[in-house]
Amino acid sequence: MAVQELTQANFEATVTGNKMVIIDFWAPWCGPCKSFAPVFEAASEKHPDVVFAKVNSDDEQALAGHFGIRSIPTIMLFREQVIVFMQAGALPASGLESVLTQAKALDMEQVHRDIAAQQAQQ
Repeated sequence: MAVQELTQANFEATVTGNKMVIIDFWAPWCGPCKSFAPVFEAASEKHPDVVFAKVNSDDEQALAGHFGIRSIPTIMLFREQVIVFMQAGALPASGLESVLTQAKALDMEQVHRDIAAQQAQQ
């Protein structure tokens, strides 16, 4: 599956319209971003059930700012509109595979209950 380009215009629809979305916040001048791109692309071919997307943080500064992106690349994974993983720095292929496997294994009913409980306490 091809990696999608996310912008302010299609971000919300992509995250809410798909069960699992993994996003690479990157910039064209970033060396580690360039090194990570083939790893991200290869993983997208292995996981057709996951939407792989990239946000150019130079072009989409408001989006990067909204999520507090201070370092690139930053990988963020949404499952059922919940951020279940976020980490700055490129991952090796095995690390990315591990993140995806763990995210798929999450009990999302429990995650949603935990979020509701946290919100009730606030």
